[in-house]
Amino acid sequence: MIRLAESLELPLRERNELLLAAGFAPPYRETALGDPAMAHVRAALEHVLAGHLPYPAIIVDRYGDLVAANEAFGLITEGAAADLTGPGSNVYRLALHPDGIAPRVLNMAAWGRHIVERLRQASARSADDRLAVLQAELLSYLRAHDPAEDPLEEHLGFAVPLRLRSSRGELQLMTTVTTFATAVDVTLAELKLEAFLPADSRTGEILTRPVGAAG
Repeated sequence: MIRLAESLELPLRERNELLLAAGFAPPYRETALGDPAMAHVRAALEHVLAGHLPYPAIIVDRYGDLVAANEAFGLITEGAAADLTGPGSNVYRLALHPDGIAPRVLNMAAWGRHIVERLRQASARSADDRLAVLQAELLSYLRAHDPAEDPLEEHLGFAVPLRLRSSRGELQLMTTVTTFATAVDVTLAELKLEAFLPADSRTGEILTRPVGAAG
């Protein structure tokens, strides 16, 4: 059964469910991130986030709920409603909600479709009602934006950028997603590190410039 689950590339949570359905005890534990046994994991996550400075970086769970973020992420969230930011808030909702960062996104149609498609793929891999409900919610926000705002399907040839107004100037960012591929704990296996990297030299200069320095 384990070999079958590995061949199907099932996430650890689904492997546990498969083995339970077959009458076996689930082999993969699920430890809360706040558990003392996960102290070394939390330290490693903080180290990775700090290592991405001065670029924004976050860690989210399987639903896109924020687990942790570095200081630079504040440049992304500035102006957003308090209930859409902070630990436990959903970063997908933050991205598309009218009280989130949506009013500052200059290519909302393209960026929004990118977000929804990512969630659709995750939902297709796992029959999870919560993912389906979240996807429907995000689609409702996206429909509120006129596609004419983005006459061209903006991309870099290899990624959909995020074009964002900020207090330090317009940013053009691309994102990378890292997972913990060798994890054998369900909680850790479902975490994702998302880093926002400069997609042009101007954004790189803005992000590396000390806060308050003349532009």
